[in-house]
Amino acid sequence: MTKPNSRLAIGLATVALAIMAAMSAAIHEAAKVAPTGQLIFWRSALALLPIVLYMALRRELLPSLRTRYPHKHLIRGLLGCAVMFFSFVSLAYLSVGLATALSYLAPVLSIAAAMAFLRERPGPVVFLGVIMGFAGILLMLFPALVGQEVREGALIGIGAGVAMAATNALSRVQVKDLTRTDPPSSVALSFAVICSIVGLATAPFGWAALEFETTVLLAGAGLLGGAGHILMMEAIARAPVSLLATYEYTGILWAFAFDALLLGVALNVWVVAGALVVVAAAVLVAYGQGQLAVKPGATASVGSSSGAPGSSAPSG
Repeated sequence: MTKPNSRLAIGLATVALAIMAAMSAAIHEAAKVAPTGQLIFWRSALALLPIVLYMALRRELLPSLRTRYPHKHLIRGLLGCAVMFFSFVSLAYLSVGLATALSYLAPVLSIAAAMAFLRERPGPVVFLGVIMGFAGILLMLFPALVGQEVREGALIGIGAGVAMAATNALSRVQVKDLTRTDPPSSVALSFAVICSIVGLATAPFGWAALEFETTVLLAGAGLLGGAGHILMMEAIARAPVSLLATYEYTGILWAFAFDALLLGVALNVWVVAGALVVVAAAVLVAYGQGQLAVKPGATASVGSSSGAPGSSAPSG
């Protein structure tokens, strides 16, 4: 049993968020050369190395290979692949900061879906968060609608980002169901294996010949993704969900830092304003759902999410 240690948990989460932002930056650059299927393969296959090593050290490898619900792992893995696909398309057309901000729409869209299909009636705080989330998207869309960015694929990137958030919301439901019967490490392992296979299956459709620099970027993305997932799992094991839920949204700062300092991307005032509104909306929705308030005597369980930047604990 891991001992609670909030200070260590925040430190681990900080490193994890920085690592995942670095992974997104590597994918952003590699996407200029490699097609999406090739990105998915490298990101998933290389992530298996740190994940399997971590599970072996914790003696969780053999238990994680046993499951009574392989079909659920397959569904979750395919959903995760869809999330990763849309995420990488978004990173190919947008800056790291904007793509990361769009990933935070997942909880907002899940509430909107519940309102539309399940006839749920959330409270006013949650409803305000949903409205703010879509307002933030409109702010980020504004330059693409009125400027030259339309010809540069900004709308494609934003559409992929919204699709990524929507599929991530569905993936979260499947993860929650799976973690009732299987350990989170089992979900992470099956996700990485399935996405590796799906990515490899795209090879006959044409992969790019990789130069050394692109190979390093792809290998780094996979290793960073696996390491980031492990660190976030360790953070979750040491702190209340309520503490890390709000802290997770600071990942947008790392994303913008990589854009400005390493990739030389100019921070457009509309994009930054829209991203901050989306993040605020996600925090507001989480607060309205009671996720940021841990009741006395209550326990919370956390399952890993997909491979998207803004998903609680990026998998594989």
